[in-house]
Order: sequence, then structure tokens, then C-alpha cells
Amino acid sequence: MSSYPKPLALSLGCPSGIGPEVAVRAALASKHPCVLVGSAGVVERALAVVAPGSVRAVRTLTSISTWSEPASELQVFEGHGEISVRNAPFGAPTPEAGRAQLAWVDTALALVREGHASALVTGPVSKEAVVRGGLASFRGHTEYLQHALGAAEVVMAFWSPQLVTALVTTHMPLSRVAESITAEGVSKAAFWLAELVSRLGDSRPVAVAALNPHAGEGGLLGHEESTIAAGMVRAAARLGRNPFVGPVPAETAFRKAQAGDYAGVVAMYHDQATIPMKLTGFGDAVNVSLGLPIVRTSVDHGTGYDIAGHGIADARGMLAAMDLAVRLVDAAGAGE
Repeated sequence: MSSYPKPLALSLGCPSGIGPEVAVRAALASKHPCVLVGSAGVVERALAVVAPGSVRAVRTLTSISTWSEPASELQVFEGHGEISVRNAPFGAPTPEAGRAQLAWVDTALALVREGHASALVTGPVSKEAVVRGGLASFRGHTEYLQHALGAAEVVMAFWSPQLVTALVTTHMPLSRVAESITAEGVSKAAFWLAELVSRLGDSRPVAVAALNPHAGEGGLLGHEESTIAAGMVRAAARLGRNPFVGPVPAETAFRKAQAGDYAGVVAMYHDQATIPMKLTGFGDAVNVSLGLPIVRTSVDHGTGYDIAGHGIADARGMLAAMDLAVRLVDAAGAGE
């Protein structure tokens, strides 16, 4: 167990999906102390699904000061996200479920900001359900947490034992990607990815992927690579060293990273990063938000509505997210 004295705050994700199930499985199996942030009724239902006949009890915390370590119960902090399981049927998210899952993120975030929890670990949410619940601007945890915390910059990244990658652009139509790649954006993603792998003790170089096939073929297949190269120069100057190589054709960058030549890859758009990540590390991958003033990790999978309630949801991703959160918290403590 980590020597860090505070629990991880685990928000359950959408109550109609597999988030509560993987959170409960992880809480039962993990060596790291944690508090589940959500509804006690939702946790009880998940416990009945993943461990039928379990003698473990669900304990609702009246305040975070009543959290205890170790505890034989699953400890749940409800905050403002109470919801009846009748309003969160398996596989069919409702507006009530949308509001609840966002309230749980807010509550878990508050526990970390106020110093009661060491890091935020989030379960999978439904963007559609959150929007239907009333927050029309919601596009995902990364953007939401940046706004909530007033972070000047934030980078979406993914970590697995096989591959680490960060994104220059995130949730946008592919038709807008090329025009959205700027030297500043490349610099930001490259800086934070280099900072992440360094914090985890990896000194290998970071590859920066090209946007166009064959890295643009000297401009024959596109000119974005000159912008990417300029961003690499900025990131190296910001770090005070140059750990970067590229722009490297994406197919080469990810292949060599998996082979061990690179500590990670800076990707230009969402699926350029997530396709190789999910091919090589699905089930073990972790979504991590870089640039925030807190540690936030998450599972790298969706709500799994098609299997919710069947007791087959795999908790490896949640366990990996908890492990990485503790590593990052401990690394931050060691650097103080």
C-alpha cells in the first residue's frame, strides 16, 4: 500500500453503465485506500451484481472525516448526487443519471481540492446523458475539469505499460483537425508528455507524430509538419532540454514506441492516439489529464451499456487508473 495517508476519490461514472461495477470490483481488490463517490443504492446494486452473496457492507459516510482505513465496508460519500436506482436502469441512461454522474465528479473533485483525498479517479460518463441532464456545454472530463480548476492548459494523455501518448487536439470533427494544429498546441502536448514520462522515471526520447502520410513528403502531402516542428522547438525550450524526435510518420512513431525506442508519442488527433492505444493496451490503459493542479486519472473505456448489470465488466482499467494515480501522487510528493 502507498504510504500516502489520504484515500483516492473514485467517482462512479454513469449509474446506468458499468462504472459502478468496475469501481466496486476495484475497491474490493485494490491495495490502495479509496472512497467511492456516488449513491449508496447504486453501489449496493453493483455489489450485488459483481459479488452476489457478498458479506461486504456498504457504509454511507456522513462526512469525509468519518472515512476510515482500513475498513471492511465499501465506503461511499454521496455528496449531492443521490439518485434512486429506479431512475438509473441498466443500459438506459436518463437525464437524472446524467445529473447524478456529473454531481459525483463535482463532489469527488471537491474532496481532492479540499485536501481530503489524494487524487481523483473517474469512472466512465455519458456525454449525451450529461447534456440531457442540463449541461449543454459538456464535452468530457478533460475540458470540464480544466474549466472547474481554472487550469491555464490541460492535455489529454493515455498511459499503459505498452504505450504512452498525448493529444494535440481532442474531441472535434476530423474535418477541423488540420486547421486546429498550432505550434502552441503541439508545444503544450509535447511539454506535458515529456514531463509525465520524466516524472515516472523514463528518460527515453518522445516522438512527435506527423499529421500527414510520410510526414508530408517535404510538403508534397501537406505543410502541417512545419508547424509541428515549430511546436517541438518551443517545447524543448520550455523544458530546457530536447527530448523530442520528429515529426515522425505516425505509423512509425507508434510502432517504435511499442518496441521500446520512445518513451511516448505526441499524437495530432484523437483516433491517431486511441487506435494504437486500444490495440496494444486495451483493458490496461489509463486516461490521465496533464496540466491540472491535481492528479486525475480515469478508465480508458466507455459506459458499456450493453453489458451493464451482467457482472462481466472488467475492472483492470480502474485498477490501473488507481495505481497510476498513486504513482503520480507519490512522485509529486518526492519532488517537493
